[in-house]
Order: sequence, then structure tokens, then C-alpha cells
Amino acid sequence: MKVSVHTHADCLGHEPGPGHPESPSRLKAVLQALDDPSCAVTERHDAPLATREQLARVHDAGMLDMVFAAAPAQGQVFLDADTAMSSHSLEAALRAAGAVCSAIDGVFAGPQRRAFCAVRPPGHHATHDTAMGFCLFNNVAIGAVHALAVHGIERVAIIDFDVHHGNGTADIFRADPRVLYASTHQSPLYPGSGAPSQRGLGNLVHVPLAAGAGSPEFRAAFETRILPELEKFAPQLVVVSAGFDAHRLDPLANLNLDADDFAWVTRQLVAVAERHAAGRLVSALEGGYSLNALHESTIAHVNALSAH
Repeated sequence: MKVSVHTHADCLGHEPGPGHPESPSRLKAVLQALDDPSCAVTERHDAPLATREQLARVHDAGMLDMVFAAAPAQGQVFLDADTAMSSHSLEAALRAAGAVCSAIDGVFAGPQRRAFCAVRPPGHHATHDTAMGFCLFNNVAIGAVHALAVHGIERVAIIDFDVHHGNGTADIFRADPRVLYASTHQSPLYPGSGAPSQRGLGNLVHVPLAAGAGSPEFRAAFETRILPELEKFAPQLVVVSAGFDAHRLDPLANLNLDADDFAWVTRQLVAVAERHAAGRLVSALEGGYSLNALHESTIAHVNALSAH
């Protein structure tokens, strides 16, 4: 099974400023990987703009008003020390959230059951009321709640293997038993959250990894902690926060994964989706700041999505 890709040229227009690690070159590397003949891509879709209704299911009205108002006519405006907006950032963020919603609509409509959203800015640090950590809107959270609201399902699992804990996603769903959020992440590292004791209603599964951890620790975290929780939860849709910054080449962290690890975990999640969710799985790009690692990891991830 090949994989549908949801993206938009507007996502290249987000310019956090010179030297910022979340640069347009990241998405260019991903798109080049998707053009590789070895990559199992079938259809490409232009992502729509997320609607205010879709955003407001997850984010406070005051936060949305602030982000919309902050978009500058030129130059950069910083929402915090790490999170900047340029003149085209709002459109990029709306396309990123819209891509996930559109991809979810697509896997429910069929015949494609798996999709990858090649988008930026990333989203998993954005909480219900705060844009932070390079993130404006929480793309996967918006998509998950869209699925619950529109497609008549009761359980969505979000799996996050970005090297940084998705504090925003955990914040949004900590009291929502319809969503299981499971994360592997380096600790200690930004944003400093994601302790195993942070369980929400029992629907948050946090497996921190120490600096220097690699394939054995990562795979054990899934085999012993996350995959059993997914089996018990039996999600009707699987959503993936696909950050590739746990790769050994990434400059912002200190884990030692490689593309084979991302392929392995993706195959495990595809198998969960096949057993419980009629194969439905939507993945969205989060972090990853080595261009070489992004390229090889994207190919590995998308080809693993095509399994079954």
C-alpha cells in the first residue's frame, strides 16, 4: 500500500529568522526524500487552511486571537525566545493543521488508509493556550479532535517519538479519556516535562530516555510500555507525531537512533492500526534538524507506512 502525502508550498514560507534551526530547508529535505523513486508515495494533496472551528476545538479563543494578531507584515516577531512568526507564518501554520485534518478525512473516506503530512511549523509543544517551542498550533491534536468530532469514533491514539516531549499534546488531552497519548523522549531536555508519573487519567504514557540511549532502549520502551497500552486501548485511528530529532546526527539532542529505528517503530504502529483501526494511520512531521537524517528517516518512515 502506498502512502498519500499532504503538504503545501505555504509551509516553506514560514521564516523564523537567520540561524533558527526550524528553517525551510527542513521541509525541502523532506520533500526531496518524498521525490526519491524509492519512496512509496502515491498521491499528493495540497493541504487546505484549517478553519477557525477546527482550531477552536483545541485552542483557547484568546490564544488564537493573539497568534492571528501577531503575524507581522514583514520581518520576524517572537512569541517567546524560540518561537517566531514572519509574514507568511500564519498561512504555514494553518496549512500544517489543515493538512492533518484533511489527511484524516482521506483515510476515513478511503481507499488510502495511511497518510504523511509534510508540514511545518511543527505543533506538539503548543498547549491549549500557549504557542511555544517552535510551534504555533498543535497540528496532531487538532486532527485528533477533528476525527472525534466529525467521523464518529470514540478512541484516538497519538504516538510521539520526537526527541522532545510533546508537552502541548499531553496538556490538551490530560483529562480526555478518548485520546491515548504515548511519548518517548530524551530526559532531561526541553521542555522538561514527560515524567512517567504524569499519567493524566491513565491516558498519558511517558517513557523518558537518558542521553546516549539508542536502539535497544528505544525499542524496549515500545515493546514493554507503549505497545501493550495501545493494544488495551484499541484505537480507531492512529496519529503519529513523527519527529526525527532522536536520530544520532541531530544537533539539538543526544539520542542515538537511526533510520532503521524509525522504520521499525512505524511498522509496529501500522500493525496496531491494522488490528484495531481498519489500517487508518496519519503521521505528521514534527522535529528533526539534521537535513541528512531528515532525508533518510523520511524515506524509511514512509516506506514502513506502506507495509501491509
